[in-house]
Amino acid sequence: MPKLLFVCAVLFTLLACDSNRVYDVYKSIDVSGWDKDQIITFEIETKDTVSSHELFFQIRNTEAYNYSNLFLITDLESPTGMHQKDTLEFAMTDRFGNWLGSGYTDIKENKLYYKDAFVFPVSGNYTIRVQQAMRKRDQAAGIQKLQGISDVGFRVEKKSNQ
Repeated sequence: MPKLLFVCAVLFTLLACDSNRVYDVYKSIDVSGWDKDQIITFEIETKDTVSSHELFFQIRNTEAYNYSNLFLITDLESPTGMHQKDTLEFAMTDRFGNWLGSGYTDIKENKLYYKDAFVFPVSGNYTIRVQQAMRKRDQAAGIQKLQGISDVGFRVEKKSNQ
């Protein structure tokens, strides 16, 4: 019986630490690399048009990732068909080349801000599309297969200071 109580307490603690989570989904990238034409899609259903939210892209990378930054092209489509398209740049290392992500293994996890204090304007299904837009310096053509990204995720959190 004491073991069962301990397990329940641990589970409760883990779940309580993430009480602001509204949506959190990862999609795996093929080991051959993230193709420049591969669009990763996330579907979010929301009814909350009042609360502020923080939106994040979550990237898991390995040591095979050879760049200090990451460029993404994003498209947020609302239930009404409106699109918000962005080209984003995220730092993946500090100026000394050390990974910025967290993790104790060779996989680092990066939680990258997308939108802060975002209020979903209407209820319904939102679609987030993301693709990599990495290029080598002085080359217009994108990197066909970006190595070292193992997973791409999208997370929505209810803003905690409400």
